Amino acid sequence: MIKKLAAFLGAFLVVLLSLGAVKVAQVKEASSQQHVQPPSAVTSFEARLESWQPSLGAIATLAPVQGVILSAESSGAVTRVAVENGAAVKTGELLIQIDDSVERAQLAAAEARLAIAKIDVDRAGELRAKNTISQAELDSATAKFRQAQADAAALKATVDKKSVRAPFAGRVGIRQVNVGQYVSPGTPLLPLQSLDPMFVNFNLPQRHLPVVALGQTLEVKVDAFPDVVFEARVNAINPEVDAASRNVFLQATVANPEERLRAGMFARVELRLPAVAPSVVIPATAVAYAPYGNSVFVLEQMKDSEGKEYLGASQRFVKLGVSRGDLVEVREGLKPGEVVASAGVFKLRNGAHVLINNTVQPSAEVSPKPANS
Repeated sequence: MIKKLAAFLGAFLVVLLSLGAVKVAQVKEASSQQHVQPPSAVTSFEARLESWQPSLGAIATLAPVQGVILSAESSGAVTRVAVENGAAVKTGELLIQIDDSVERAQLAAAEARLAIAKIDVDRAGELRAKNTISQAELDSATAKFRQAQADAAALKATVDKKSVRAPFAGRVGIRQVNVGQYVSPGTPLLPLQSLDPMFVNFNLPQRHLPVVALGQTLEVKVDAFPDVVFEARVNAINPEVDAASRNVFLQATVANPEERLRAGMFARVELRLPAVAPSVVIPATAVAYAPYGNSVFVLEQMKDSEGKEYLGASQRFVKLGVSRGDLVEVREGLKPGEVVASAGVFKLRNGAHVLINNTVQPSAEVSPKPANS
């Protein structure tokens, strides 16, 4: 019985050792074979030359070329509001009338005194010509006439101040007084603004001073009309740089015949600079951004250790410039016509096998418009 058990254990041990030897051989054979990573699927983009007109972006505020809040120059009760809220008015048009009955009566009395003084000075002149009166009497009559003229002119000016007229053509806002309301000098009456043209006020860092000049054009966009681009021209550059922000203040003028733009609006501007040479551009998705340097993966034919050719990715560091929409300018490191991976860059490494699949490609537009915009 013991002999049979020993023979069985011996046979089992032989089988076990045989299986172990076979498994070790299989592992050695598998480890000796070269492991080839499957190719990574990417989309491709051919770097191209594009002529981009450089520009400077800034945030702007719209302001009227002329805009005031008209105030009362003299006291009195409002007897008439001659315009409706929001109406367009011409220069010199009556807007608000303040009670001037007392001043008009005083003016009538002054004009009567002026008429008498005129008669007296004319008669004194005739008598002096006949040597009937002295020169002193003529001078006195002349002085009284001039004083009467001044009194009448002062009262005429007082009466005129009771009539609030438009100092320039424009559009009035919402009035702040009502008929019968008593106003004092300085009381706000109603706003008046000239809306065509409009000023576009914005700031730029001082380092851009060498490239800005009078007459340069800029594009103006406002949130109220997102699909409309208004064109303006620089008409003034502040000679002083702000000491706190180191920015220079610029002002442009934009036509506004339809009065769509209003004072105080928030706007975005793009100041067009002189054209430069064409630049190499690629999609921004093709760039692998990193703290130590930005790079792209150029797709080109390579050879493996056995001399077999394959399509691989070669990492190349680049120097980037400005961005426009989905595209970015490459100033150094890439030539036009070279093909780069435009999607799937995050999974690539230098020398990796790639497979191009351009069925679905990322957007590469200078002015992209999302489908839900």
